[in-house]
Amino acid sequence: MMFHTITIIGFGLIGSSLARKIKAEGLCEKLICGDVSQEVCDTVSRLNLADESMTDLKASVQHADLVIIAVPVGAYGKIGNIISSGLKAGAIITDVGSVKGPVIQALCPFLPDDVSFVPAHPIAGTEKSGPEAGFSNLFEGHWTILTPLEGEKKSEAVQKISRFWEACGSMVEIMSPKHHDRVLGITSHLPHLIAYTIVGTATDLEEDTQSEIIKYSAGGFRDFTRIAAGDPTMWRDIFLSNKEAILDVLQRFNEDLTELQKAIRKGESEQLFHYFEKTSAIRKGVIKAKQEIPPVIIGDSRHPELVSGSGE
Repeated sequence: MMFHTITIIGFGLIGSSLARKIKAEGLCEKLICGDVSQEVCDTVSRLNLADESMTDLKASVQHADLVIIAVPVGAYGKIGNIISSGLKAGAIITDVGSVKGPVIQALCPFLPDDVSFVPAHPIAGTEKSGPEAGFSNLFEGHWTILTPLEGEKKSEAVQKISRFWEACGSMVEIMSPKHHDRVLGITSHLPHLIAYTIVGTATDLEEDTQSEIIKYSAGGFRDFTRIAAGDPTMWRDIFLSNKEAILDVLQRFNEDLTELQKAIRKGESEQLFHYFEKTSAIRKGVIKAKQEIPPVIIGDSRHPELVSGSGE
């Protein structure tokens, strides 16, 4: 048993999936659900996902050896302020947010000196939301990235969190928060921004073509609509929190898109073929690495300020 008591704050897809896996693997003696929604807490109790469920977040962490924050990144400061005085000495705090630099800045000022913070990001998810959407093998074969604070890379807390995620089925990688945010800006945040834009463009054309778009949607457009189904609160927070990296990769994307426009306009078939051949090879590499299922962040939008969230 890795921990005596674990508290998960936020029982969306990621939080509830973690709860199922923790129980399945016997990773703690007692599991506590903290969520601002009484409805979510009632659902967690009904599904027997935790030993206790409560809306009092400070009380939920008082006996926890490990606290996992699974809410949208924009709520981290508020969560930190609520739970800081309830944390016990020696506790480890971790999270599942898909942006690391900004959440470290938001949370660390509230954390006591006698607790450890190990930021984490499981790259897994679906378009489903809420405590009923979770499943225990969500993290199997997917990466979880740890971004330890400066000087903490080899600390006991980092080693414990690494073993925890491995027990949940993840492959673990360690990198700096800044590098993480740039990498995810390319692999996750930019694709979501493009998906929102493409679906938004289709919506703008709906008076003339919406029925045809829905009726004749090819696989590519269906994939975009699934990605664009992410929780608006969570994705708003991600784009604003990671705006430096996102704006940088967006500029690169715009430059590449301009080159493709020129190639199409000039009928440069060889350039287009080589470009598509190169990108096709990337797709094959993704499949070979068994990362072919694109993760999506979804939350419960009934409480946008402290919504139960998922991580990607």
